[in-house]
Amino acid sequence: MSNRTLLTEFILQGFSDAPRLRGPFFALFLCLFVAALGGNLLIVAAIASSPRLHTPMYFFLVNLSVLDVTCACTVVPKLLDILLAERRSISYGGCMAQMYFLSWSVAGEVLLFTAMAYDRYVAICRPLRYGSLMSPRVCAALAGAVWGISVLGAGVNTCLMTRLSFCGPNVIDHFFCEIPPVLVLSCSSTLVNDIMAVMADIFFAMLNFLLTVVSYGFIISTILKIRTAEGKQRAFSTCSSHLTAVTLYYSTIIYTYLSPGSSYSPGMGKVMAVLYSTVSPTLNPLIYSLKNKEVKAALRKVLTLVVKSL
Repeated sequence: MSNRTLLTEFILQGFSDAPRLRGPFFALFLCLFVAALGGNLLIVAAIASSPRLHTPMYFFLVNLSVLDVTCACTVVPKLLDILLAERRSISYGGCMAQMYFLSWSVAGEVLLFTAMAYDRYVAICRPLRYGSLMSPRVCAALAGAVWGISVLGAGVNTCLMTRLSFCGPNVIDHFFCEIPPVLVLSCSSTLVNDIMAVMADIFFAMLNFLLTVVSYGFIISTILKIRTAEGKQRAFSTCSSHLTAVTLYYSTIIYTYLSPGSSYSPGMGKVMAVLYSTVSPTLNPLIYSLKNKEVKAALRKVLTLVVKSL
């Protein structure tokens, strides 16, 4: 009986209980969702259609856009359904699937940010060896590792969740199925889940954050050694977008997944979840394109082709 799930569905409490806020929240999240999908798909199309952008940095940016779309599509449609039609129920299988794809996209983005930090480190600190250290084979291997490890990590955590029994309350104090609020509903021991969650947090969040910080430590040290102000500005401009995206993402992920279960705050958890599941996928295309002339030129070309085809 310990491995059998007694509940067949969960009830998502949603983002807000205030009826008068459902309309404004629906409009807000719908706009964010459309912007996230449109922005990331445009980034992919622009990079794919421009040979000048077929470089390691933009190769990783395409992977980031795919993960952003995955994250947004995993979370936002159900949230819009709750806000519009108040359909708060989600099947047990749907909950596990949502948890899997969310864990996959979050882990993948963290790993990808580390790979992108390494790319910037090689470009600025080892420019003469950039061609060999970031060859197409190396880039493919890094991307394969990002996808493979994130898929495996998400699979392990989700499989561990399916071993738990849920026989009591079925109301999840969140607007989607996330590991911390679902764990507290289990009527069986979550010790193994807690241990694996800590191990995953150490690897995916803390270790990758440390590697990213170390990479930028070397980058900043190298930039400071550049004699001309123009050279410093040009070098920093190549990594400022990535640094902004990393700061935004890690500030939310660290709170959500490194907070002990006993101190988890549902209200703050929802706010942090909005930031990394909807706001971050919406802002990333803007962050990586606003100060990049090559990307903006490629985007204008794609938009021109779209307009002409209408």
